[in-house]
Amino acid sequence: MSNPPPSACANPGLPVAVITGGARGIGLAIAEWFLAHGHRVALWDIDATTLAATAARLNDPQRVLALPCDVSSPQQVRSAVDAVVTAFGRIDALVNNAGVAVFKPILETTFEEWRHVLGTNLDGPFLCTQACAPVMIRSGGGSVVNIASISGLRGSTLRVAYGTSKGALIHLTKQQAVELGTQGIRVNAIAPGPVETEMAKLVHTVAIRADYHDVIPLERYGTTEEIAATVGFLCSPAASYVNGQVLAVDGGFDAAGVGLPTLRRMAVR
Repeated sequence: MSNPPPSACANPGLPVAVITGGARGIGLAIAEWFLAHGHRVALWDIDATTLAATAARLNDPQRVLALPCDVSSPQQVRSAVDAVVTAFGRIDALVNNAGVAVFKPILETTFEEWRHVLGTNLDGPFLCTQACAPVMIRSGGGSVVNIASISGLRGSTLRVAYGTSKGALIHLTKQQAVELGTQGIRVNAIAPGPVETEMAKLVHTVAIRADYHDVIPLERYGTTEEIAATVGFLCSPAASYVNGQVLAVDGGFDAAGVGLPTLRRMAVR
């Protein structure tokens, strides 16, 4: 269940950020950044149970609206936008963070798995931006940040659906920026490298973590707070002339290319 909607006249001057996949991890850290910087937030997530627990923990019904939503469903997205407008009256920022992944060899990935990943990771940002943009325009514009991935910038093993969805999302970002920029909406993307989330702790083995540390120049995972701060910057007036860009937030992972760890260790001796 979502929390009871606040009155539309509650803090009407405060800007509003919509964060998809906002119940946990990176999405929750982004929501907390916006709350700390004077925004009201609408959290959308397909996991209604975790979403309700998150809303209860935040305990700020005047500024937090929790809405169960499958971003791959046009009807659910439209209903969620209507609920945000009813509760808050405006939308100033949209963070398309909801995402899923299937890590399987390319020849073993089923069409159903392929469509599931692209439905959430690509259709979702298309639908959510298309639904939120008219509301932003009525308020004078806004900012959209699409959460892509380093896997959208470079090929990687076992990520045919995930990497393709994120590569396509990067191009969608540019399409959105070109058309919506003329109406006062900036659209950018970030491409995180590995981030220290509860999910990463569950699925990344010691060997995988060591491999990442070897190939990332900063030799560590990013934090959810670092990702959130980058999103916040892109949505802030400080980034008012940034549009259509993709920013890798990855500790130098993409810049390093093949970056042989042995050679890098030799360089610092």
